[in-house]
Formats: sequence, structure tokens, C-alpha cells
Amino acid sequence: MSSVTPCIGYGLGLRSTYYNEILEQRPAVDWFEVVSENYLVEGGKALYYLDAIGEHYPLVMHGVSLSIGGPHPLDRDYLQQLKRLAERVQPEWISDHLCWSRGNAHQLHDLLPLPYSEESLQYVAARVRQVQEVIERPLVLENVSSYVRTANSDFSEWQFLAALSELSGCELLLDVNNVYVSARNHDFDPWTFISALPAARIRQLHLAGHSDYGSYLIDTHDQPVSDPVWRLYQRTLQHLGPVATLLERDDHFPPLVELLAELDQARALGAVALGTEAACA
Repeated sequence: MSSVTPCIGYGLGLRSTYYNEILEQRPAVDWFEVVSENYLVEGGKALYYLDAIGEHYPLVMHGVSLSIGGPHPLDRDYLQQLKRLAERVQPEWISDHLCWSRGNAHQLHDLLPLPYSEESLQYVAARVRQVQEVIERPLVLENVSSYVRTANSDFSEWQFLAALSELSGCELLLDVNNVYVSARNHDFDPWTFISALPAARIRQLHLAGHSDYGSYLIDTHDQPVSDPVWRLYQRTLQHLGPVATLLERDDHFPPLVELLAELDQARALGAVALGTEAACA
């Protein structure tokens, strides 16, 4: 379906809560996504488990502090750390978020949306190219959930993502839950967003849960995937074809067997959307 590597199946976010169970049980997970910042250390238990689990499963690196759209210079030390971790892990790809997350000196511990202007597009594209020169591979960028937006924009978010991918050569991580959350918060059609993205540039999909406060949604990653997001996911697969899918959970961790059942639900929807012969892994 695309110029990116073939679909590697259905994965889970690797969290320390489940380290021992994963090694003891070897669950039916096709791959794990690791939060890069958790392993930018010289040694210790985190790297021990990363190495041990990596012996049995493909891994993907997913960062949260690149701040590709931030006003500060790119952190070259951080990029070199990412590169060294990639040399150790040999990930299928490296991803982060289309956002800014720090000021001049401090991490804000949030993924903040960008202004979708021509100036911002050129600025971010140049920074993406710098990152790609260091990591020596395409950077994969994820759409974030948002709760505010700038008053004036030259592009919609989906137009900005498409233009950025074309201009910089980056690939895309389509978070279906984030699209749904932002669509509810900003009153747009989530399918307009998804159908406008360049299908050939979408490397990965994310699924997660959110919290519904009635007039707005918060992307909390601490709930099961909601029914509307499942429906949007199935329609997305019908539109895109096979794409690697990752189930995220970052808080209120259930027993591993419950996450595996939720991952099986993604597999089942994939089989229906794509047909069993077309579904990856």
C-alpha cells in the first residue's frame, strides 16, 4: 500500500508494570513500542528488561520530548542519545509528536499544538530534516490531541501534516483516538482529517482511551478504547489497508490479560476490515 515497510502487526506499549509477565508468559503480541526517554540511561533494570524483551519481540521507539515545533534549538545531546539507543535496540522506526513541549530551558510535560502557518511549516520541516540527518532514517510524527488552537491558520491540521510529510520526507503516526478527541473538542468531522492524509506515508496507527467530560474530551490514555474510536479505526483500516497498530495504556493499568483481550479486539476488527488474507500478522 505504501513506500514504508510492511505492516508488522498488532503491538502494545511496553510499560514496566508488565515486564516480568511478558518475559514469563511470552504473550501473543507482535511487537512492543518503548518510550525512548525511559531508556536513555547507561545501565540498570530498565535496560536489562529492554534487552531481554527485545530478544523475543520487534521494538519501536516512541519519544515524548523532541519538541520538534519548539522555539528552542534542537537538543543535539538528546538526538545523539536517541541514536545510541537505536543502535542498541535496532527499532523498526523512531517516532515522536508534532508539537512543542518545552520553552527555552524547561520541559513542560505536555504536548502542545502548533500554529498551522506557512512559517511554521517551513520551520518544522527544516528541523525534521536535521533530526533525520542524525538518526539516519525518516522520523515518524504523530498527531496530538488538542484543546486549544490558534485564531488564524493557513492550513488545517491534516493539511499541515500532509504538507510536512511531503516537504521533509517524514512519515506519519496516525493516532485515531487523538483525531477523535480533537474532532469532538473542535467540532470537525474526524473522517475529514483521516481521509485527507497521504495514505502512503502512514507508518503506524495508535489506539487508546480517553475521558469524556461531556462538552470536551481529554486524552488520558487510562481507559479502554471507546466504541466510537473502534468504529473510526475499522473505517481507517478499510481506507488505508494493513498498517501496524499499537494499543497504548499509560495509567490505571489493568491486568495484562485485559490489555491482550483489547488487542485481540483490534485484530478482529482488522480481520473484518481487511479480510483475513489481507490483514497483517
